[in-house]
Amino acid sequence: MIRVGYFTSVLLSAILVFAMPTNAVGHEDAKVKSVLVTGSSTGIGRNLAETLASNGYHVYAGARKDEDIAQLNAIDNITAVRLDVTKQDEIDAVVALIRKKGTGLYALVNNAGIGSGGPVASTSFEDLDMIYRINVEGVYRVTKAFAPLIIESKGRISTTGSIAGTITRAGMSSYSGTKHWIEAFTDSLADEMEPMGVAVSVIEPGNYQSHIRRSGVMRSFAKVKAAGGEITADMQKMYDATEARELSYKKPDEVSAAFMHALFDDKPLRRYVVTPNQQEQMFTISTKVNRLVELNQWGPHSYTRDQLVEMLDKALAEKAK
Repeated sequence: MIRVGYFTSVLLSAILVFAMPTNAVGHEDAKVKSVLVTGSSTGIGRNLAETLASNGYHVYAGARKDEDIAQLNAIDNITAVRLDVTKQDEIDAVVALIRKKGTGLYALVNNAGIGSGGPVASTSFEDLDMIYRINVEGVYRVTKAFAPLIIESKGRISTTGSIAGTITRAGMSSYSGTKHWIEAFTDSLADEMEPMGVAVSVIEPGNYQSHIRRSGVMRSFAKVKAAGGEITADMQKMYDATEARELSYKKPDEVSAAFMHALFDDKPLRRYVVTPNQQEQMFTISTKVNRLVELNQWGPHSYTRDQLVEMLDKALAEKAK
């Protein structure tokens, strides 16, 4: 399911559609920290790219569509790059571009991802493969390719996870599975990168305004059309309801603030749970507590309540240092 082979680029210039705006950072401005953000077209990625740029950082903003690249290039301090995280040749082209420009790369934000779901019994392997190619393999490909640049800068790597990496429900096994993977990926990568001076974090947003749900509906519509079907009135109502739901959420400014702390604070955290309200925060944390109880239920080496509380107090004290 998750492919581990990587393609070698032979025609970098033919693959990369890239504009060189006058506001782009060049070699002479190499002291300005550059950050690569994948999936910068909309939602959290777009909000973060604009936040970074407005704070004086140089952003390599990854996008796939020509119109998105043009819009991003019109923003001061942003250099848009064509970057599909499932295509190794495009990834390699951006690595080559950054080295050629001489800006270095201080931070990588793995943000590109899609939402997809459905019951295990009825979800196709094609749909499952797609979400894992983007949300899992894409993160792995991009991190592997840009890690040498980040190590050179002794910089930061942050990935957009989700509270779905902790909680899930029926029909969400595909999406939540990819976000659970990001949790494990973050911990392992952090241990690997720490000796080289690189800090690694995961940002776990709750329900904020984005296009991820609408994009999922549009992909399902595209499959219907490809099979010769038509979009019915009820299907259009479903899209309209999804759009209204997404637009009712808070803009992801709080998510960008968490990224800014992870990328630039002297003491970055490993995890940032960012929720728009107390209810989502409580649900996420209580799920973790319930999981702890489940882990302690079975076997001869379980711990008493007092021993568990002692562990919690110790962990809180260590994190407070």
